[in-house]
Amino acid sequence: MTLTAITGAQIFDGEKATGVQTVVVDGGRIARVGGDAPRDSEIVDGAGATLLPGLIDAHVHSAPGSLALALRFGVTTELEMQGMNTRENRGLITDDDTQADVRSSGFAITPPGGHPSELMPEGFRPKWDLPPVMPLMPFSTTPEEAARFVPQLLARGSDFIKFMIDDGSVEGHPGLPSLDQATVNAGVAEAKKYGALTVAHALTVEATSMAAEAGIDGLTHVFMDQPHTDEIIGIIKDAGMFVIPCITLNASMMGITGSALADDPRVAARLDTEWDRTLRSSYNRYPQGKLDDVYDTVRALDAAGVDVLAGSDVSMPETFFGGLAHGASLHHELQYLVAAGLTPARALRAATATTARRFRLGDRGRIAEGLRADLLLVDGDPTSTIGDTLNTRAVWRRGTRLAA
Repeated sequence: MTLTAITGAQIFDGEKATGVQTVVVDGGRIARVGGDAPRDSEIVDGAGATLLPGLIDAHVHSAPGSLALALRFGVTTELEMQGMNTRENRGLITDDDTQADVRSSGFAITPPGGHPSELMPEGFRPKWDLPPVMPLMPFSTTPEEAARFVPQLLARGSDFIKFMIDDGSVEGHPGLPSLDQATVNAGVAEAKKYGALTVAHALTVEATSMAAEAGIDGLTHVFMDQPHTDEIIGIIKDAGMFVIPCITLNASMMGITGSALADDPRVAARLDTEWDRTLRSSYNRYPQGKLDDVYDTVRALDAAGVDVLAGSDVSMPETFFGGLAHGASLHHELQYLVAAGLTPARALRAATATTARRFRLGDRGRIAEGLRADLLLVDGDPTSTIGDTLNTRAVWRRGTRLAA
């Protein structure tokens, strides 16, 4: 197989900027960082550009065509926080270099009638065929049920276990059935027996505290029901949890659309009509929320040393899931993270090395010898101007360059 040498580009290796270095790709792996380009290699001139690890969106829900759309934006891996891409259903995805790779929780542990059922309009049915193997539906109302479902989920191919801790108050459905503390505790304890990673959907301070008490590894949202306090930041830090703020989702919940992003020609050129319409809409379920409070919380988490991961919570192209689009919204999230006070380099880490580390994806998220050649080459310098991540010059998944 022909070697590829990317020369002349500034390198952000997932942790830090390392200056101009040559990166040599052999097959699907990074063969070398530094030195001269091999004589027999195909040269990719990276002058004036920055080479990044392929981006990882730490919170998505897949839809037909969404993984291919994500890859067009340089998102080479998506982490599905409820969906059908468990191991049995993603065999073709693993070896298809025209779409992003994916890891999945399968379906989350939630009570019957619990989140996310309240988000679906009555009678709504997705417009796509069901997968060969339907995910397990782990509806739980007792500690015993939650614990019993954990090994079944893992056996059915879930890469991590998700718990829904949501009383519906943020989505306009107060009184929604929700997991109680004992049930979350039992499920997490069972997951730990298997060494499984656990995450929790929690939109309120109360739900966040419940997750911490149970020993959850990470939060798939940052709370939006009130300003942060030193106490709740301390609880999150002391629990060792990571946080995927999904500021893009919070903004949409507050009625803020993605129209400005959709108007960006770098985005518009890659979206079809359905995704454009979705991006220009919003959830608008929590208009009383304050985005500045979310910014303050994210800034406090980062200052406290909590691992902040970049995720969008993008789902399907439907206006009731509006304000988001696969691939594009991760770039939007990076912009939001910088607006919240993270440095551009810190935001880039949140979409590369930090997410790979926290989700135990040791083969990606950094530019280093031996790792997957998932790469994104962009014009400009996103370590100083975060919006430059959208200046896509080239994308590689496992060393295969995506056709323009």
